[in-house]
Amino acid sequence: MNFLNKMERKFGRYAIQNISLMMIICYAFGYAIQFVNASFLDYLVLNPYHILHGQVWRLVTWILIPPGGFSIFTMVMLYVYYSLGTLLERTWGAFRYNVYLLSGMVFTVIGSFLLYGYYSLAYSGVIGIMGAHDFFTVLSNQSVGGAFYGFSTMYVNLSIFLAFAMTFPDMQMLFMFIIPIKVKWLGIIDAIFEAYLFLASGIDGKIIIGASLLNVLLFFLMTRNMTRMSPKQIRRRQEFRHEVRQNTEITRHKCAICGRTEKDGDLEFRFCSKCEGNYEYCQDHLFTHEHVRRH
Repeated sequence: MNFLNKMERKFGRYAIQNISLMMIICYAFGYAIQFVNASFLDYLVLNPYHILHGQVWRLVTWILIPPGGFSIFTMVMLYVYYSLGTLLERTWGAFRYNVYLLSGMVFTVIGSFLLYGYYSLAYSGVIGIMGAHDFFTVLSNQSVGGAFYGFSTMYVNLSIFLAFAMTFPDMQMLFMFIIPIKVKWLGIIDAIFEAYLFLASGIDGKIIIGASLLNVLLFFLMTRNMTRMSPKQIRRRQEFRHEVRQNTEITRHKCAICGRTEKDGDLEFRFCSKCEGNYEYCQDHLFTHEHVRRH
């Protein structure tokens, strides 16, 4: 946490505001490309072979790959992730939420290179016959225009829900839009399901899932950032920050008669040369005030 505090003080001003909305916009571009020319997505997926051969844009463009096929269910899930992510950003701050999401993406990229290296070493004979890029493409890009593209932000999105469940364990949600249940129980169910997928998968699934969810381990075990907050506490924190911002705002001009400042409208302020001392007046009192004389 001390490390994150230092990083936030130094680089916090560069944090991307409302990054959850940025992700939704990226998916919108991905769906548009899928409808217009689905085969073009082949040039955007995260494929280490092509990256190592000059197609470095794939290090970024894979974020455009949608986490699922376009459907009402996907739209609802993206809205839920956006809502949860926005609340986490308001609670943690934009910088920490940026680090959480971007670290999950960085770990995913690292995992793709680890998996590529594993297959290159384990199946060197097969690689020599069919080509390293073809072999890895079978894994990372199963079907053009399909719902799954191997390394994607799907599990990064799932990490948002896990973070939300750990931060707000007692908040209630409507399971299946009907049954009220505390978020912590949904988080436990999701964690068990992810653990089952991890154990039941082969080496490719283990690396994909493990790399994408490594940010959860980083934030909630190594940094002990397990703050539990209720909605009332969130509201109190936001009101406190708002009051602090208002109280710390410094005004440059203030009328010595009416007390108005530049925040009270489009006013002009001048110092009076006939008053003894630094007295500033607004445009309404500059010529009508009584001059201050020192006795």
